Amino acid sequence: MDKRVVIELTAEIVSAHASVNEMSREDLLDEITAVFSKLSSLAGTEGAEEAAPAEVKPAVPVNKAFGADKVFCLECGKGFTTLKKHLAISHNLSPKDYRKKYNIPSKTPLVARNYSESKKKIAQKLGLAAKLAEGRKKRGRK
Repeated sequence: MDKRVVIELTAEIVSAHASVNEMSREDLLDEITAVFSKLSSLAGTEGAEEAAPAEVKPAVPVNKAFGADKVFCLECGKGFTTLKKHLAISHNLSPKDYRKKYNIPSKTPLVARNYSESKKKIAQKLGLAAKLAEGRKKRGRK
């Protein structure tokens, strides 16, 4: 497939998507790059490597992305208490793919520390650990 055809198809697809969804300038540019590279790879056209950046640059520095109150998405730079749902819906990424893309250790939680601590305190207050152990004991598990 000719590169010109891929560019035209990319323009049509992105304009159709942008007419229905509100997108920032960065989102629009990311969308164009992603669609062009995908169409190029599907068509086997040379130039797919030109559109895709060789090195992924995070929107927020990795060392500042994981805070106490918020965890910032390295794709778009927005802050959340948990990233899993945002990654799946907005960027079509699993936590495993996200970690691999940005070299984040598997031990690093994709949840804000304060949020995690508050959920832990609620679970302790409700005695969920004891109830879990009791239920496992009844079923014969360790």
